[in-house]
Amino acid sequence: MSDPKSSTEVLVIGGGMAGLAGALALRENGAEVTLVERAPEFGEVGAGLQMAPNASRVLKRWGLLEKALEIGVQPRHLVFRDAVTGEELTRQTLGGEFEERYGAPYVVIHRSDLHRVLLEGCEAAGVKLVNDVMVESVETVNGRAVAHTAAGVDYEADVVIGADGLKSTLRPLVANDEPVPSAYVAYRGTVPITENTPKADLEDVIVYLGPDCHLVQYPLRKGELLNTVAVFKSASFERGEEQYGGVDELEAAYKDCVPAVQEALKNLATGIRWPMYDRDPIENWVAGRMVLMGDAAHPMLQYLAQGACQALEDAAVLQDVSNGTVFTADGVNPAAWDGAI
Repeated sequence: MSDPKSSTEVLVIGGGMAGLAGALALRENGAEVTLVERAPEFGEVGAGLQMAPNASRVLKRWGLLEKALEIGVQPRHLVFRDAVTGEELTRQTLGGEFEERYGAPYVVIHRSDLHRVLLEGCEAAGVKLVNDVMVESVETVNGRAVAHTAAGVDYEADVVIGADGLKSTLRPLVANDEPVPSAYVAYRGTVPITENTPKADLEDVIVYLGPDCHLVQYPLRKGELLNTVAVFKSASFERGEEQYGGVDELEAAYKDCVPAVQEALKNLATGIRWPMYDRDPIENWVAGRMVLMGDAAHPMLQYLAQGACQALEDAAVLQDVSNGTVFTADGVNPAAWDGAI
């Protein structure tokens, strides 16, 4: 081991869920962390997301779970139904024994709310947050990572965490690939829960499964909002059309479904469609002193509701593998990043 130092510098590229989680995790270990984001301000688009215990355990580790619970919802059940017949297929109770077994609750939360919890956690921990920074490349020079930006400003650090999403600028350092379209398209929407909203399912996550389609509903913000997500296979994509998955296809995909499903389609914001992409798995996420995490490393489709959860897991793993190697009882050893990542 080289002579111990008092700190190590970490540069995180990307201010989404993965980047904020990675920055907070390494700041918790004692790193000097700078996070750069290409957008002029921090924020998150979309609707709700599901946090299984593998993610809520990570928030619990960082002391942020209670903040998430203050604005999220702990559903009572996860219920699967046939979208054509309405028949209940199975259900999982999410409280009690479930929470005891997995050590943390199942939580549904608005994406923007979870993003804000992580952002405020980073601010409170002392992460340096910088907007309007477009990183174009990263190289390793003399054992240090150097990030080159579009503005001509270089950032140096002992390690770079690449958390710049599905269309990552840094992924070409480890793989020559492109996002893979799945032929499926998602529409999302949140609407206020009113006295006219059917009350039967407002404490559960409801999943309707149909032929080449599914629809998910659950409450958000302590029951103030109802979140709806519809995902279906696009016929025009199958025909090779460049523009696919329009509103006409949305309605056609669910035409044989039960009235509850067709009624739920009215909750969707049809002005934005979300073509669903992932990438082929790769075995290596590291190039020199740069490591990918989150969607930049392993984007996944929505079926397991694990995208944000896996980003939080990545951050926890980075925290664990650097603890005792880079961060030791004797001090900080930046040279140990090579082995840690």
